[in-house]
Amino acid sequence: MAMEQLRVLLLLLLLVSVLGKAEPEKDNDTLYSEEDLTNEMEPSEIPEVWREERAGHRMDSLSVCPCDLHPGFCDLNCCCDSRCGSKCSMVGSECPFSFCLPGSTRAVSRVCLEKSLIFQNNTPYFTEIVCDSSGRTLLFCVQLNNSKLNYFQKPQVITKENFPLLSAQYGRPSFILPEQIEPSPSTFYRVGDPIQIYFNASSVLSVLKQPASMFANRLCSDENPAGFLESKSTSCIRILNNLTSSCGTDPALDAASYYSNFSVLKVPINLTVFQPLQVKIIPVTVPPSPILDGNTCYNVVSEVLYNVEFSGIHGIQSISVQFKVDNIYGNPGSILQQRFSLSFWNKNHSFTKRRSGNPGYISGAPLVALYNGTQQYVTILQNQDNGQCSEKRYRILFRENMRTACQFNASIKLEEPNCIPLQESVYRAFQGPHNSGRLAIIGNASASQPGEWNSIFTQRCTVQDRQPCMIPISLEIQVIWAQVGLLSNPQAQVLGARYLYICKPLKALGTYMNMLPLTTTVAFTDVTKWPESPRSQPRAYWKLPFDFFFPFKMALSGVGSSSGSQAGALLVTLTLCGVLVS
Repeated sequence: MAMEQLRVLLLLLLLVSVLGKAEPEKDNDTLYSEEDLTNEMEPSEIPEVWREERAGHRMDSLSVCPCDLHPGFCDLNCCCDSRCGSKCSMVGSECPFSFCLPGSTRAVSRVCLEKSLIFQNNTPYFTEIVCDSSGRTLLFCVQLNNSKLNYFQKPQVITKENFPLLSAQYGRPSFILPEQIEPSPSTFYRVGDPIQIYFNASSVLSVLKQPASMFANRLCSDENPAGFLESKSTSCIRILNNLTSSCGTDPALDAASYYSNFSVLKVPINLTVFQPLQVKIIPVTVPPSPILDGNTCYNVVSEVLYNVEFSGIHGIQSISVQFKVDNIYGNPGSILQQRFSLSFWNKNHSFTKRRSGNPGYISGAPLVALYNGTQQYVTILQNQDNGQCSEKRYRILFRENMRTACQFNASIKLEEPNCIPLQESVYRAFQGPHNSGRLAIIGNASASQPGEWNSIFTQRCTVQDRQPCMIPISLEIQVIWAQVGLLSNPQAQVLGARYLYICKPLKALGTYMNMLPLTTTVAFTDVTKWPESPRSQPRAYWKLPFDFFFPFKMALSGVGSSSGSQAGALLVTLTLCGVLVS
């Protein structure tokens, strides 16, 4: 009895061990090589349960999933993530992704034959039926058991004895990159090169910074380098969480940090900094340092303007800086908006003056006129903050319609017979420092070429009956332009311009005046005549269907001779007889 119980116990243990080997692997279990599993049992000895499990584990259901970064959730485009479905592949119709991330699909090595050549399938490996590239022929494919394509191999055990051998066999040079020969620095600044600065006290070489907003929240980033000959303005904001402590310690708020303790280098250098190469930054006015008084921080920098003089390859000759300061109240989370501008200029104005086009005008470029042989930009009135006319003037930009208004100071008592001084003063205010000259036809017009300039038609106030004194109150500048040249590369040219003054009698304005409202409008009119296309538009070809009843209509209408009518009647009679007989 004891022997029979022992035999039953041994059979149970053997059955449990066999079932344990046939149990499928789980996704998160330790990885094993397929070669190890195959070597344990011959293909004929692999139980049916293992074959079904092998067939169930498709090539895209991996035990290794590097893109599965969120446990319990489906990671986007991670085709090996079990949470995204067990049948997800690049060609699977059930996959929710348009593509799979690298490393999330299993590499496949398989051999395919035409399905018609296979009569019986007795392979223990995974097989599938696929279509060839034409989509007409079915292929029977057997997936090879190449574990090196998909699974990790069991690593070797490293010991003292085999370490030198493995190091000699797999050793490579160190990760230090081969020494690269640094290109010799340029002897002059190129456009866009960072402007170098030098701190004498610490002997540190750095670059001039132009803070800018680098993020969506527009916060200031102080690491933006200023580029040579790149005149531009940037703005950003700073959030001052503790104004009490940052008022006197934050260098971004102090004007001195933008020009003192360092100098600008005329030309870029590599290592040695010579004294003649250093250019000091000269402040136009020296603002006081920030100071905290109660909850208010005074003299905080709100705008910085660098003005750089350069001379070709000789580099930077001088540099000045201007500041605007503000006062900030000490509320928690105070916001300071700062503006930083960098402009370059050269003493040789003919070299630095920008063309308005080459040859045709560019949209948004200043309109150019010729005054007494000198090229100048055409300008109009500009108002001050208080609404009065300013000495500064707006430039007229090509193809940009404009309208300005300001109050002209005419606080003198004038009588009707003596209104000419008032007229002339208003005309000068409208025209600016230069009277109406000749307007450039193209953007790169030369003063030595008279054919590149057009006359400006000026229509001033005319004396009307019973209104001898007319005062101009408005100026309408009308510019007519057109595209000229090839259709593939048209060039904008100014064909003509007119200054039209709108006037009112002095009585309508009043005898005693303090402020005279003046308005200026600029309008651009496009008169381009585009040529017809080289070939006419294709015409529709109408092909009318054959009209079977046309002869009968002609016969019955009686058109033609009597013999023709008789022939038509005979033809109709014969046709009707044929229809009745049939």
